[in-house]
Amino acid sequence: MAAEQPQPAGSKPLSGLLSGIAQAAYYGHAGVTEELLRGQLYPEAAPHEFRALLAKMSGVLKSVASADMDLNQLEAFLTAQTKKQGGIAADQAAVIAEFWKNHRTKIRESLINQSRWDNTLKNVNWRVDLKSQSRHIDQINTPVAIVEMELGKDGQASEFLCLEFDEAKVNQMLKKLSEIEESIKALTQTT
Repeated sequence: MAAEQPQPAGSKPLSGLLSGIAQAAYYGHAGVTEELLRGQLYPEAAPHEFRALLAKMSGVLKSVASADMDLNQLEAFLTAQTKKQGGIAADQAAVIAEFWKNHRTKIRESLINQSRWDNTLKNVNWRVDLKSQSRHIDQINTPVAIVEMELGKDGQASEFLCLEFDEAKVNQMLKKLSEIEESIKALTQTT
């Protein structure tokens, strides 16, 4: 196994800039500002030059992250970016490739967590009971499904939702779940 080659001196600020962009955009660290990055990494750069570099690197990182590029896709994308008018330099492409190789999993997990609505379904428990009391005599001894869902976010207290379904509501729910399953299958099948 070959040892990793040391980064050229000019690549450290760019690597730091990519880390700062990731901190602000994907890891939720609001304290990472344009001023902080410029002051720490490119203090000699004029504000408009730094802003242009920041925008370019943010755009490249956003493209790479939103497509969740594997290493082959990344190589093709970066090669195209180096040949494009106003694109990136080859040494910048190398730094971006190294950064993505080291941060892909964490950025992907962050994007998935950011795309979740609110709570997620953590657990489902169910049982079937017979009604022993009811306002209407014809509903006694009819089966009902009791469904308890645990909802929450990782690291936070869960909420519990308890639902009661008669046979008609169970059938309605199963029909809707089948429709959801078909939609998911249609979207995930490759042609």
